[in-house]
Amino acid sequence: MEKDKKKPLFIHQPEYPGGPKELSRFIQTNLRYPASALEDGVEGTVLVDYDIDYQGKVVATRVLQGIGGGCDEEACRVVRLLKFDVPKNRGLKVLFHKKARIQFRKPAQKPAPQVQPPQQVQFQVNYTVTPARQEPEPSVKPAGGKSYEYTISIQS
Repeated sequence: MEKDKKKPLFIHQPEYPGGPKELSRFIQTNLRYPASALEDGVEGTVLVDYDIDYQGKVVATRVLQGIGGGCDEEACRVVRLLKFDVPKNRGLKVLFHKKARIQFRKPAQKPAPQVQPPQQVQFQVNYTVTPARQEPEPSVKPAGGKSYEYTISIQS
């Protein structure tokens, strides 16, 4: 009985660091919805074919299925930002071809917050000036010989 062994790959494929989930997250964080597409209400999926060189850089992009409105160019721009990990391929400099589907969905519009006019706050200040009580033994006399006591009430 022989053990079934996987045949080793002759050419190792490039992988995005972190896997497919990180690739999707990178594309979604760097993707900017074009203003012209937003105005025209363009939505859909752009299919982009791209080439990865032996160093892991995206060297060429082609739109296979576009939706227009600037979305095709934006999809190519984001794909060109990608950087892949390419394992050694027996000394060969291989050019890899991959495809990506990039979705453009209009962002959900949040209702505009209602701006309320600023409320006016009114304060009423009453104050009363009364002469200070004379103490039998003042240790220090104020300048001029008179002292006053103030009471301030604030009502809102």
